[in-house]
Amino acid sequence: MSDNSEARRYRALFISDVHLGTKGCQAELLLDFLKYHESDVLYLVGDIVDGWRLRQSWYWPQKHNDVVQKLLRKGRKGTRMVYLPGNHDEFLRDYYGTHFGGIDVVETIIHEAADGKRYLVIHGDVFDVVVRHAKWLAFLGDWAYTAALGVNTYVNLVRRRLGLTYWSLSQWAKLKVKNAVNYIGKFEEAVADEAKRHDVDGVICGHIHHAAIHDQFGVRYVNCGDWVESCTAIAEHDDGHMEIIRWTRRVEAAPQEEADLVEGARAAA
Repeated sequence: MSDNSEARRYRALFISDVHLGTKGCQAELLLDFLKYHESDVLYLVGDIVDGWRLRQSWYWPQKHNDVVQKLLRKGRKGTRMVYLPGNHDEFLRDYYGTHFGGIDVVETIIHEAADGKRYLVIHGDVFDVVVRHAKWLAFLGDWAYTAALGVNTYVNLVRRRLGLTYWSLSQWAKLKVKNAVNYIGKFEEAVADEAKRHDVDGVICGHIHHAAIHDQFGVRYVNCGDWVESCTAIAEHDDGHMEIIRWTRRVEAAPQEEADLVEGARAAA
């Protein structure tokens, strides 16, 4: 059971690309989200911890530890927890098939929704040609992405003081640059083809930090997004309906302002 009587309950929640261990991680917003959302099963769809960044320099503030403790506490209180490691937390891939702290670690899993539709759940990095065949380029891209997030932090400090909402430089750039748009499309198609190979109705993944739900490639494609820029999760309702939740709540806001922001976020989703 939830400690919060205001929490909404879902049949399943899917979260990916939290990147604990990086300065860009929106840990406080994720804690806020987890406080107000419960589920029968919670899928952690990879890159929850950023081992790449932690190997270069250690960064682990208390809020990041709080996220881990919150997730473990959900498992102890009855939520089924499933962890599918990604490329940034690939060190956990040595533990496929194990169960620790109330969490099952698996490579892939089939999730059956309430409406009978079956979804392949996978992080998705194996369908990223850069990660598979030019890992040095993936590391370079990770460095550039981190630099963009650093710039983004200062931009949003100014925006907050002007009373404006959060804006993502890197998300804007990805959607404006033709090659990035093509990359997203090719990734989505490759993951959708993998779902067809498994003879399922759809796929739920992460990796590219771009939340989406569509049927453009013959199966339902669902991407969780991330908790670095967009702060999104996928929720399955009791009827099997899948929804993107965009969590833009400001934890430092006054109670009424917070309520207004939550309502606005749900309306946008």
